[in-house]
Amino acid sequence: MAYAVETATARRGFFVARTGISCLPGRVVSFRFMEWSLRTAEELVAALRAGAVTSVELTDEAIARIERDDEVINAICVPDFDRARAAARRADQARARGEERPLLGVPVTVKESYDIAGLPTTWGMPPHRDHVPAEDAVQVSRLKDAGAVVLGKTNVPLGLQDIQSFNEIYGTTTNPWDRGRTSGGSSGGSAAALASGFGALSIGSDIAGSLRTPAHFCGVYAHKPTLGLAATRGMVPPSEPALPADLDLAVVGPMARTACDLTLLLDVMAGPDPLTHGVAHRLALPPSRHQRLGEFRVLVLDEHPLIPTGAAVRAGVNRVAATLADGGAPVARHSPLLPDLTEAATLYMQLLISGSVARFPMESYEPPGADDRSLDAERLRALAFSHRDWLAANHRREVHRDAWRRLFTEFDAVVCPITPTPAFPHDHHPNPLERHIDIDGTEYPYFDQLVWAGVATMPGLPATAVPAGRSAEGLPVGVQLIGPMFEDRTPLRLAELLEQKMGGFRPPKQDRSRLGRAVSG
Repeated sequence: MAYAVETATARRGFFVARTGISCLPGRVVSFRFMEWSLRTAEELVAALRAGAVTSVELTDEAIARIERDDEVINAICVPDFDRARAAARRADQARARGEERPLLGVPVTVKESYDIAGLPTTWGMPPHRDHVPAEDAVQVSRLKDAGAVVLGKTNVPLGLQDIQSFNEIYGTTTNPWDRGRTSGGSSGGSAAALASGFGALSIGSDIAGSLRTPAHFCGVYAHKPTLGLAATRGMVPPSEPALPADLDLAVVGPMARTACDLTLLLDVMAGPDPLTHGVAHRLALPPSRHQRLGEFRVLVLDEHPLIPTGAAVRAGVNRVAATLADGGAPVARHSPLLPDLTEAATLYMQLLISGSVARFPMESYEPPGADDRSLDAERLRALAFSHRDWLAANHRREVHRDAWRRLFTEFDAVVCPITPTPAFPHDHHPNPLERHIDIDGTEYPYFDQLVWAGVATMPGLPATAVPAGRSAEGLPVGVQLIGPMFEDRTPLRLAELLEQKMGGFRPPKQDRSRLGRAVSG
């Protein structure tokens, strides 16, 4: 696990000379326990190429960190350490033969909902605790083909249908910044793993902010790709076959500790399913519209007509807006081109709920009153949507998509919240409809906080979640950068530029004298 000082010094000098990256600026010490765990994937690839470290060493260190810290975080619900060590050995042997692949030897994690041959895929549902697929999901295959070392699977909520990550099989994932708060959902295990140094990258999924919300709550990065950009086969409930279906609203996407790493992983994930396109090929995404911060035309939103924005999140949005303005970017706060957010939220709830419950029998249904136009009422109506109802909602979605196309002729990106608050305390009330979200002292329906996620999800737009500082309590706060359809590289590039100006991920400091307690760092 530790190197001799002489070996570490020699390796570090070679690494810096070859890459220009100094892992330990200004001092020379041995590469001891945890030296690499919070480095970026980009840095790890450079270090591996330079011979400063081996994949076996990175993998052993990541496993040691998980074994030390995950008892209280509970991010890694299905470890796969023996196969990870074997994959790391193969990666080192491949590199010794001169092979180069985008993620060769880099330790990563995978959301539990992806099929990995030989590991359980349960979606947190007890009846499926023994379901073990025989084949990898297409995105797991792409990770492995790129040379990544899969450490294991990360925790999810029951059926992936919550803004928290807990279930009867694997328990509760806590937030590395505050164990009394949620890490988010449904990719909460992946976000907590990244913030804790359990692998350099992770893959998740998003239909209701499931990539973006955990990133926001845990202080890391995530990217919700354009709908249809990345193949989803094998990210399927355990009761269903892994077919190459085109999902509505739902996407799979990358999570990381830097914006550059998001792009690195998206390039591995992007592309159609080979079962439907004959061969596996990557989509040629257009480049970012701009390369310099001052060139981006940005619309900034911090208010939604259906739910207030908490002070901590509003401050995060304003920090990003100020950084953009200081960098010379034209920033607007209003635009007549913006689609109606109230109708957008209603359409989103109709499409989300009708699609989510379509496979389940309706035991009883009591429609809300005709005058009740709350989001709760819209969710209830969507439970009994007919195909005709869905087609009408889908038509309105196309009208909104057209409006977004017109907006993106005047703007390059939209900055807005991901949820109205930072991470909230664990709330495991068995009936989610009885839960509430506290926004600066006032309670609102629990699922109303999804309206910000729906701004990008309903029309299928790409959105990048980026850290935007911390709340007064020291909790991470993130915002999302929404871009034009299939122009994912535009919000990703803007995320990189903001990271350079504002800083990005900062790990929570751990109070080792009291195991499991996180303090602001």
